[in-house]
Amino acid sequence: MFAVSLGDGAELRPLQPWQVVEFLAHMDRARDTVDPWIPWAAANADLDSARASLQRYADRQAADTAHLYGIWLDGTLVGGVMFVVFDTATGVCEIGCWLEPAGEGKGLVNRASRQLIRWAFAERGMSRIEWRTSTANQRSSNAARRLGMSLDGVLRKAQTYKGVRYDKEVWSLLADEWHAGSDDGDR
Repeated sequence: MFAVSLGDGAELRPLQPWQVVEFLAHMDRARDTVDPWIPWAAANADLDSARASLQRYADRQAADTAHLYGIWLDGTLVGGVMFVVFDTATGVCEIGCWLEPAGEGKGLVNRASRQLIRWAFAERGMSRIEWRTSTANQRSSNAARRLGMSLDGVLRKAQTYKGVRYDKEVWSLLADEWHAGSDDGDR
């Protein structure tokens, strides 16, 4: 099985439909902190809806248009990272992430996101990686900044949560910026 060590007892692994029970238990623990930022968190309320979400990502991975990975800490699923969009024709992709409280404050999103960034640029030849977040989600904005991304701008009233419209930031990192960060692009 594929697993990448993130250090300190953490691993990055594909998150697939057969892991639906573990994924739903994780969503139950994460829902209150994740739901305002990731629209599908609330949508995964039972085994059928969670299985459907994981299957959609599996289908999109098979089509090479999205990828979903879980972050396990000491054997427990505590979050994940994903390519929300993966467009090889344009060379542009978007990374997303989430964590339940047990995974916060350990640098897991940063380490996992760096793995995805490295793979997208070095292995897949992407030219631009985006990170989109609500302007109200300061933790996510800080994560983008720590990854070396630049704030491109704000999409006004582009996100809706419980009937309220919010502004959305668009951050990006270009391949030449990533590779310029060190001799091998490993920041």
